This record gives sequence, C-alpha cells and structure tokens, in this order.
Amino acid sequence: MSSEHSLLIHETLLSLSNAFETAGIPDPQTDAELIVGSVLGESRGRVQSLAIMGGTLEPAQRERIESLASERAQRVPLQHLTGKAPFRHFELDVGPGVFVPRPETETVVQFAIDELQADMAPEPLALDLCTGSGAIALAMASEVQRSRVWAVEKDDHARAWAERNVARLGDGRVTLLAGDVTSPPAEIQQLKGRLSVIATNPPYVPSGAIPRDPEVRDHDPQLALYSGEDGLSLIRVISRTYREYLRPGGLIVIEHAEMQGSAVRDILAADGWNSAATHRDLTFRDRATTARA
Repeated sequence: MSSEHSLLIHETLLSLSNAFETAGIPDPQTDAELIVGSVLGESRGRVQSLAIMGGTLEPAQRERIESLASERAQRVPLQHLTGKAPFRHFELDVGPGVFVPRPETETVVQFAIDELQADMAPEPLALDLCTGSGAIALAMASEVQRSRVWAVEKDDHARAWAERNVARLGDGRVTLLAGDVTSPPAEIQQLKGRLSVIATNPPYVPSGAIPRDPEVRDHDPQLALYSGEDGLSLIRVISRTYREYLRPGGLIVIEHAEMQGSAVRDILAADGWNSAATHRDLTFRDRATTARA
C-alpha cells in the first residue's frame, strides 16, 4: 500500500482489499470501500461508482487512507477508525470504550419496537438496560415516535458515547441515566408497573471464554462482554429485579448467545415470567428471548 502507487480509487481499493484478506478480515472489500468512503466523505455506493468511473485520490487522502488501513489490518475495529456504526436506519458515534453494536441486535430490538407499536397508550414507556452506545434506546424512540425511553449505563466511557448519540438522535424523548442495573436508579424506580417494554443487550460471555475475533477480544470493553462463569449472572439479576417494573403483560427482550436460550427461559420461568420464548436472528441462530410480566 505504498503512496508511490497510482492514486486511482479502484487500484487503492484492490490494494486495501488484498491486505485485509491477508490479515484475515472477513469482508475485506467492504472494509476497503468503507475506509475510502470515510476519508472522502462519501457513501460506500458512491465509492464503488467513483472506482468504476476512474476516480482518483489526492495525495493527502491516500496518505490518510493508508494510515487507517494499516490500523485495520492490525484488527482495530473498522467502526473505531471511521467513528461510525450503522444501526437500523441511523449511524451511531462510537469509538474506544464502548461496545460496537452488531447487526444481530437490529433484529433483537425489532421485538421491542413491535410491542411499542402495538401498545395503544398515548405514550408507551420503554427501558434499555446496559445501553452502551444507546443503540437500542434510540431505535425504539426513533421508530415509535410517541414513546418515551429511559436508558441506563454504568460505565463512564460508554455513557459518554451514549450522551453524544442521545443528544444528536434522541429527539428529546430518550433519558440517559448513569447507574448500575443491579441497583436501579431512583428515576427508574418511579416507573414501577408502568413500562411497556424492557430491552437489553447485557454482557453474556462466560468469564472463562475468550472471544475468537481480535476486534472483540482486544477492543470491546470487558464490562460489556463478561458476566460470571456461565455468562448469565447479570441476566439473572435483571430477571429477578425488573418484572415489577413492567405493566401487566409487558414484554422483556433479552439478547444472549446462541447456546443460552434454554437457560435464559429457565431463569425467567423460575422468577415468575410468562410465555418465555427464544427467537432466531437472520443467521438462524438463537439470539433473543422474550417473556411477559
């Protein structure tokens, strides 16, 4: 990826893609196009068009692209390099210190959105526990515009990213709180019996399990990953603590690992939840369990 190479965009994309493939990056062409797009301020589709039309790069642009590409080849998350993570129909600000939202969570939050849309209350209320970047809370608020959403995050670094996203995308209907979900903040305690939906993507990796992907293992905050020997410690706390916060028949939506569905259903049933059911994501892996208060 020497700067002496041609400044043609299509040659730059080929060089980056080859380097990323060698580094073991799963979708090297996509990452190459997104890095070039971030430097040019263009969409991925526009980058593809410019490449076909023989578009070129200024030397400073090529230098910046090569710098970002070098970091990506070392498996720094793409989203940390671009500062953006797509989620549903918007882009979140992300970076070091916050869990990068995954595409599978987009399917998880759909259960919460469907429940809010079906609620006939003038202003259905929702809660996002372990909000991280604010992805789930902002999706609920933006797609059900008569809803009010509260979001709780313990970690100061993650919450700083959530504050940026809520300020930009929350439309005044998302309240972000500092707090530990094991001890609900006072503002949340006032919502007992009133919530329509609780949604959460909590940490669920067993403490002895080491994630395979370097982007996760080396860059996602440990607080957002690990939760006891079986990965279910925080889910147990949420199950026994938050049923009384939902209105009768209200829905909880919990993201988890593909092998944890049965255990999560057992936890919920033991704590008095009703109609626990596990649902698959777009890759046909068990990804979320829902239940009713």
